[in-house]
This record gives sequence, C-alpha cells and structure tokens, in this order.
Amino acid sequence: MSEIKVLVVDDKPSVKEWLVHVLASSPGVSVVATASDGEEAIETAMRIKPDVITMDVHMPKMDGLAASRKIMEICPIPIVIVSGSALSPDMAFMALEAGALAFVSRPAYSGPDACAREIVQTVRTMSEVRLVRRWPKTNPRPSVPAAPIEIVAIGASTGGPLVLQTILSAMPRNFPLPVLIVQHMAPGFVQRFAEWLNETSALPVSLARNGETLFSSRVYIAPDGRHMKMEKECKVFLTDDEPENGLKPSVSSLFSSVAANYGKKALAGLLTGMGKDGAEELLLLKKAGAITFVQDRESAVVYGMAGEAVRLNAANYVLAPEQIAPFLACMANKMVQT
Repeated sequence: MSEIKVLVVDDKPSVKEWLVHVLASSPGVSVVATASDGEEAIETAMRIKPDVITMDVHMPKMDGLAASRKIMEICPIPIVIVSGSALSPDMAFMALEAGALAFVSRPAYSGPDACAREIVQTVRTMSEVRLVRRWPKTNPRPSVPAAPIEIVAIGASTGGPLVLQTILSAMPRNFPLPVLIVQHMAPGFVQRFAEWLNETSALPVSLARNGETLFSSRVYIAPDGRHMKMEKECKVFLTDDEPENGLKPSVSSLFSSVAANYGKKALAGLLTGMGKDGAEELLLLKKAGAITFVQDRESAVVYGMAGEAVRLNAANYVLAPEQIAPFLACMANKMVQT
C-alpha cells in the first residue's frame, strides 16, 4: 500500500510543527509539504496533488474556507479542517459547504494522544475518498408504485449533508409525505445540522421527538445517540437499543422498522457514505415491495453504503443527487393519483 501524502496548512509555526510530527510519526503517512495561508495552500495543492489536506480556518491572505472552496473547484482533494478552537456548528457547516469532508478540533499548540489519534485516523479515512465534480443531469422515468406510499426514509453518511441539502432545497412545498433521515454525524452537531437544512429546504426540518405523530410535508432528522424507528399510524419512536453496525442512530434500525410496518407503502434510499449501514435493510424493503433507490457512483463522495446496496441488488433506481427530489415528487404524485 502506498504512503498517504498529506499537505499541512496552518499559519502558526508551532502548530504546523506539531501536526507534521503527529502525522509523520504514523506508519504509512508522509507529510509532503506545508503551507502558511490559503493562497499558498492552493498553489501547493495544484503542484503536488496530495492525497489529503489538513486545513486551518483562520489564516492571513485567504482563510481556510475560501481556500477549500477554490481547491474543490480546480483540483478536488479530500480536506480535513483542523481547528485550534472548538469548531462551532455554524463553522462546521460552513466548512462542509466549502467542500471539506471532515473537521477535527485540536488543542492550541500540542495535544493529548487521543487528539493525535483522531487526526491521524481522520486523515487515513479521508485518503480513501474519491472526489468528483460533476453530477449527471438525465432524469429517471419511474414506474407507478405498487401501493399508495405513506413514508420516505433516507440514510446517509460521509458526504451526505450537501446531497441532502440539494435534495431538500428542490422538494415541492406541498410534498404529501413525511421524510425521515438518518445522517451519520459527529456528536453535538445534529441540532445545527437540522437548522442548517431548514434554512434552505422547501420543507420544515426538525429533530424527531419520541412518540410524535409525523405529518406530511415535513422532514425529521434522527437525534444524537438514539435509534429512530417507525411504527404504524405514522408515529416515531426513539430508542436506546444497542448500536447497529457500530452506529447509533443507524440507518439499519430505521429501515428495518419501516420494512416491518410499511413494506410496500414505503420509499427508501441510501446516499453517499462509508460502510454498509442500511444496505441489507434496503434489500429487505425492496423484497417487501417498497420503492428503493441509491445515489449513483459518479456523484458519491464515498460509494460504500450505496455501493453495497447495488451489489446486493437492493435498489430499484440509481440516481444522481439532483434527480432525487423530482423522483420523490413524481412518486408522490403517482401515489396521490393511485
């Protein structure tokens, strides 16, 4: 296996030295260059094309967010924001909008082993990500659902926030179904994530509450540390059951409950993300008669969850992100007409 080439970007010499030491001390990781501001980061990234970039936020000349945005436009490279202060949810989602894939908070100058391990592990994980810049623009031609659809369930992980924003911002305001979403996310960010989506979504977005009845034309996000499950009569329940696939909330938990209680009356999909969470359960939904879809390989930041679903033949449709909202609206309209 070839070494992971890393570009370290930070304007503080002591911090830069510490990051170089942390990364270079890890087997299979090589720091091939450093930069002290956003402009230098762009020039260096274009010249050496590293596998991963660690990027500070606050720097002279050009900040890390502007540099990340430019790099993603001209030579997409996985970017990890490494912030010297606690990264606020607002800043985290600004980083995602700029094109960063992950963010890690670090101490001011040096840090405990746990922080160093998190940085190294995040760099290793992001080095496996293949980035793309274009999404196909053709439109699917869905068939008529076998039964009236009553619920939509979607699962996502790495790269999912921007895809979900693309989908929800294009949804019709009168979409006649509730939409449930499990998005794998670092603890402490999901509340702001829901608010962030709500700012651009055509539908109201909120965290799901235990025992609430769901309404059409609304989006419900699974909260931190709780599985989100559906029961009949369109009620949602949050449970403290053991993690599934090492995750809580898990897509598999949501999909299993939707398959058991809605079957062919469900529409479910998997988006970009690492691992296999939800893939087998998407197949279970398909076998129960549900309409199933996955994000296409060309647009996915990581073709793990969706790719595993394709391997299992769990998807009726493979869609680009901008196809998904029209697809859901089309299926919902057919449901109304059925």
